[in-house]
Amino acid sequence: QVQLVESGGGLVQAGGSLRLSCTASGITFGFYNMGWYRQTPGKQRELVASITSRGTTNYADSVKGRSTLSRDNTKNTVHLQMSSLKPEDTAVYYCNAAWSGRQYWGQGTQVTVSS
Repeated sequence: QVQLVESGGGLVQAGGSLRLSCTASGITFGFYNMGWYRQTPGKQRELVASITSRGTTNYADSVKGRSTLSRDNTKNTVHLQMSSLKPEDTAVYYCNAAWSGRQYWGQGTQVTVSS
């Protein structure tokens, strides 16, 4: 059974920082490209950041320069460090694992940035 378990969401003031973590089980983690997406009510889920199995990262323009995505293949975990948070970063953040036509999602974690 595949599980992606997210943690680290919560309430933070504008300008603050937080770190989201996602730990995977039930998959060969090192094969998978990992990503974080976010969604707000009435909008489509959008990519925040992704990291390939080899460690190449990609960031949405909206978070570029203030976010860092990393992976630890020994712990089957990815971390998204976000700083200089803005109210528009408020969303439910979802962890994603994708490889060879397979795709899995976490349950989501709420991030709320207060102004």
